[in-house]
Amino acid sequence: MIIVSKYLVPRGYLGLTIFPFVFLKRKALRHNAVLINHERIHLKQQLELFILPFYVFYSVEFFVKFMVYRHWHLAYKNISFEREAYANESNFHYLKQRRFWNFLKYIRINDFSVKQEHKRTH
Repeated sequence: MIIVSKYLVPRGYLGLTIFPFVFLKRKALRHNAVLINHERIHLKQQLELFILPFYVFYSVEFFVKFMVYRHWHLAYKNISFEREAYANESNFHYLKQRRFWNFLKYIRINDFSVKQEHKRTH
């Protein structure tokens, strides 16, 4: 279920998924197929980890990545769940072919490409 609320989505983000809801910042984003697919990937991840453990895993991984990168955005972009969602958000068949717990292949501490992206934009 998609809910539009500029107050529930944190500043700097367009969407937020808290099973079973997808919160979007603006109504027009309902038509952004890539964003909706990204959030649907998160719904699948949350389901396969029985929802609550997903949030625990997500939080712990964010904390570890934040300790490594010392930068909020780099830590967020390197969370395995986010890496999987960003890598596959444009593949609209991804959820049909996705393997169980596929986010595990995206766990890494150092990701050179994300570090380089950060250096170019800051």
